[in-house]
Amino acid sequence: MKDKRIEEALNHSDPVFQARLDLLAALRWAEASGLGEGICNHFSVLVPGTTDHFILNPQGLHWSELTLSDLLTVDADGKLVEGRHRAEPTAFFIHSRIHLAKPNAKCVMHTHMPYATAIACNEQGRVEWCSQNALRYYGRIGYDDSYHGLALDQKEGDRMADLADAYDVLFLANHGVVVTGESVALAFDDLYYLERACLTQVLAESRGKPLKIIPENICQETHRQIMEDMNQSDLHLNAIKRILLNRSPDILD
Repeated sequence: MKDKRIEEALNHSDPVFQARLDLLAALRWAEASGLGEGICNHFSVLVPGTTDHFILNPQGLHWSELTLSDLLTVDADGKLVEGRHRAEPTAFFIHSRIHLAKPNAKCVMHTHMPYATAIACNEQGRVEWCSQNALRYYGRIGYDDSYHGLALDQKEGDRMADLADAYDVLFLANHGVVVTGESVALAFDDLYYLERACLTQVLAESRGKPLKIIPENICQETHRQIMEDMNQSDLHLNAIKRILLNRSPDILD
């Protein structure tokens, strides 16, 4: 018999609970998909109904061990509103500044996922329009081509926020990527398929042959088709939540 808590969690009416569950599911699945890096990297989502409080994974915990009660809520000044752990400093400065500067960035995800970061470590590294997955990001990617070290102050967070303002995806030279979205589902779907697109590109380039670039008119039309069917993002995250909750209902603790 299915755990009653699973049904209640999946159909919970509280938007704050759902935001926390969505973020937890994204973190756990990102780790299982090889998108995380040790205890580094961080995801956040605005607390529904607020503009200056956000839910964040804590410092020092591996994504694979996170449960619902491990997630933090902090305000725009870094004050802990809810939770028993600490926020990682770079997480606060990156996420808080982007959330405040970009109202539609309800969710912010920062990773050092390997294939996207490999492209970010190339001179003038760019996502090339050589695969169907890549076309999802046509016109949606910005590039920060200058590495400035760790984001340990508001100034660096503001610099990243300025660069991310016009784009859903920001490549950080010698560092990683930032993905923003109007929901956890949209941001995670973009993060997941971005790494798949980068994986395909890196593998294709490793063969030592020229990439087969898709014509611009096909890029534009395929991008339009993909963006018209973004409800797939919700279906993807819902599937992830069902799998995780059935495997490990204790993540609700």
